[in-house]
Amino acid sequence: MKPTSKLVHHVFFWLKNPGSKADLAQLLAGIRGLAQIETVRSVHVGVPASTEKRDVVENSYSASELLTFDDVEGQNIYQVHPLHKKFVAECSHLWSKVVVFDSISA
Repeated sequence: MKPTSKLVHHVFFWLKNPGSKADLAQLLAGIRGLAQIETVRSVHVGVPASTEKRDVVENSYSASELLTFDDVEGQNIYQVHPLHKKFVAECSHLWSKVVVFDSISA
């Protein structure tokens, strides 16, 4: 397979109230809205899978988003886009922690 020159933006969210179905639903809806940003090429919105418990598996997060962009510039546009700013303004009160992993094809 031929590698692509895509940038992957993987974000993990920990809710302040991890037992709240309403908070999780609001966060997931907000994340899904980010797909409307023109530089986003693909979106995966997820919650921890019920996979085998192993030392290397991190599943304490509440939700995650996996977005791809053509390049760093596309991700830069996303960061300042009004829809991204709206998402942060409307949903940041829901989370206690956010961790971001950005990678580019090698």
